Amino acid sequence: MIAYIQGTLEEKKTDSIIVETGGIGYEILTSAYVLERLPELHEDVKIVTYMDVKEDSMKLYGFLSSQEKTLFKQLLSVSGVGPKGALSILNQLGPDNLVAAIISRDSKSISKANGVGSKTAQKVVLELRDKVSTEGSIFDMSDYPDVTNAGGSDAVSEAVEALKELGYSGAEAMKMVRKIKGVGDMSVEDIIRNALRMNY
Repeated sequence: MIAYIQGTLEEKKTDSIIVETGGIGYEILTSAYVLERLPELHEDVKIVTYMDVKEDSMKLYGFLSSQEKTLFKQLLSVSGVGPKGALSILNQLGPDNLVAAIISRDSKSISKANGVGSKTAQKVVLELRDKVSTEGSIFDMSDYPDVTNAGGSDAVSEAVEALKELGYSGAEAMKMVRKIKGVGDMSVEDIIRNALRMNY
């Protein structure tokens, strides 16, 4: 298994890149999200990879972080989603927006991905919602301090954890949640939706 490839970025295409290391050029399939964040050609790059091995082919898929790769693998665990579909979903939303869509049960946004129907999008939400919104699942929470339960609400605590998974610090997440009026009576999804809306 190739965990990552570090080398020189030699080529960018619409859906793949070529990274050269040790005199070998590796073609790596990737999303627009990754392509937009890569350095210029002939600069050093490190790509986290997932190898898909079949009887008649071997393909490498590339990501910017291990969390993104883990999210890709979680998508593959959903029945009816293969590597092409998983990459298409990430291409459409990017990892952060995908997590937000899953947590808020927004299957409509997921279904906009090329080749992904509404039923498959609903499966993604149903099968991954708990895995992306609870501690110890696709994003490692061990680097974050424990969040104080605001107002004694489990929904608030879960929403704060979810916002942290989206890249906000614990302090930022708590500040966002505390600005919401009537937060104690809201569901996790409503808290997240309101917090994100207020932040834009």
